[in-house]
Amino acid sequence: MKRRKMWKQTVCAVMSTAMLAAALMGCGDNTGSQENGSEATDDGNSVAENASLEEGSASATESDSEGSSKYPEFLTVDVFGSQSNFQGIQPGWFAKVVKDKFNMELNIIAPNVAGGGDSLYQTRCANGNLGDLIFAGTGDNRLKDLVATELILDMTDYMDGCPNLQRYRPQIENASQLAEKEGLWVVPSQISAKSPFDPCEATEPTNAPSVRWDLYGQIGYPEIGTLEDLLPILQQMQEAAGESDSGKKVYGLSLFKDWDGDMMQNAVALTALYGYYTNGFALYNSITEEIQSAIDKDSSYIRGLRFLYQANQMGLVDPESTTQNFDTVSAKYTDGSIIYSLWPWLGTGYYNTTEHVNEGKGFASAILKDGEYLCFGNSPLGDASYAVMVGSKAKDPQRMVDFIDWLYSTEGIMMSTSQTGGAGGPEGLTWENQDGKPIFTDFGRQVLVEKKLDTTVPEEWGTGTWKDGLSALNYPAVGITDADPETGIDYNFTRWDDYARQTETPLSKDWSEHNEGALVPIKYFEEKGLINVFPAVYFVNEDYSLDLSAVKEQCKQIIVQYSWQMVFAKDDAEFESLLKEMQDTAMGLGYEDVYAFDKQNTENRFEAVRQYKAKHT
Repeated sequence: MKRRKMWKQTVCAVMSTAMLAAALMGCGDNTGSQENGSEATDDGNSVAENASLEEGSASATESDSEGSSKYPEFLTVDVFGSQSNFQGIQPGWFAKVVKDKFNMELNIIAPNVAGGGDSLYQTRCANGNLGDLIFAGTGDNRLKDLVATELILDMTDYMDGCPNLQRYRPQIENASQLAEKEGLWVVPSQISAKSPFDPCEATEPTNAPSVRWDLYGQIGYPEIGTLEDLLPILQQMQEAAGESDSGKKVYGLSLFKDWDGDMMQNAVALTALYGYYTNGFALYNSITEEIQSAIDKDSSYIRGLRFLYQANQMGLVDPESTTQNFDTVSAKYTDGSIIYSLWPWLGTGYYNTTEHVNEGKGFASAILKDGEYLCFGNSPLGDASYAVMVGSKAKDPQRMVDFIDWLYSTEGIMMSTSQTGGAGGPEGLTWENQDGKPIFTDFGRQVLVEKKLDTTVPEEWGTGTWKDGLSALNYPAVGITDADPETGIDYNFTRWDDYARQTETPLSKDWSEHNEGALVPIKYFEEKGLINVFPAVYFVNEDYSLDLSAVKEQCKQIIVQYSWQMVFAKDDAEFESLLKEMQDTAMGLGYEDVYAFDKQNTENRFEAVRQYKAKHT
């Protein structure tokens, strides 16, 4: 019997950890200035359960508020936060909001800070109390185990007065099926009101032809008709670049082997410019439903290899490409040694410093006239692999469910901003609604645009700095491109027009002027019909048998080995000879059987997408 596995259709699942870390804007720990936070003891319990609030938090004895009227008893709530980067009593302005609304304080128990990771989780489970609120993963049968050991609560009887959770009841029911027991056990993260056929990226596509825009401008912004048209353009840019910041030679592309899997990953990245995604040895386009065999002479993968070979023949490829890793390559981007980025986040993340962009230098995405930039769809069912639950030992379960309901409200989503999230913060503190448009306040501009995180919050919002008061939950309730359903205002402030205006630099201004005044690249590319979305439709993919898996492993080693040799072939004749050797060797090992299996899986996926469309349109 074949084993089965789920394709998780979110950008987090399709990008490697290194890619995601570089792509996230403003990533960083929320541990600064929190020296007095409590720590976990050896048994996993907090030593600050009855401690007073830290400076910057709301006092438990403050005057009456909405929270104390509705919930007379003040509570210290233990919160197990598997993605929290701070441990102890939540301080600052977010603590004041929570106190005012729910008459409680949050005692964060964070494996990331306490150390031990899974061991802390297991210790607390063994002690029979993981927490009052639990933000954790539910995969690998964990939800099933938590329910079976009665560590979490069925929220069914507590949701009647929770309008936000009721709105997401189908998502909650779907995620709760993992428990294999009737009940509403878990609320998934990153629930999106947007279609799985709409891109989930906030500002830039995951894939696009990203170039050193200043050098592109120096040679006159030439039109890029096809992928191959990039080659002479990159050559002109290379000549215009001169030397890197440290005086080294500049190359068009720099490659690395770290992420090679079934194929040479850097060549696969080029296929994504035309909307292709991979399933084993099958490359496919979600819109046209075309399926290609990776090693077919006319496949988009072989086209990518030819492009890299031709680039090397023209002196555009870094000669150290065969021996370096991603870290080495990223350092070269920082130095200005590379002028083409295989993904937009790579060049912008490592080269587009404040100094560079203010000088008009940096990477930006260009128009490839026949391109279809591969993006990833939103997740209407949310991410069940990371979710929020209520502990079975919670003293006031209704208050815990009410709090979760608030986290999924417009106000809660906005206020749950963190250093790794892009939510706009509290209305009235960081932004105001002017004629249906979000506009930064002076305070908001300082902390969100200028990144002056140590700015002290106004007195009416408590005491302490903005950074100290950021939500330690680090929990994304909804998708990063979602908006308030009533106002249409994006939760993510990096998508606001005011943010684009506030962050305008000579580089962004020049990009905008040469792209019809556009402010957000992905929106502009959508308007131009250049986006190909990988739909985030739930699908279960049949896994390989043990025999077929062994064949695939042999084939992929051959494909990767020959691919690198082809890129660095001495001439056309050697390239074609190596291609034929690769094809013949792979076929001899049983490649056709693996490809046939991959192709059937892909066709099944297309059918799942069709069924979803038929049901929802």
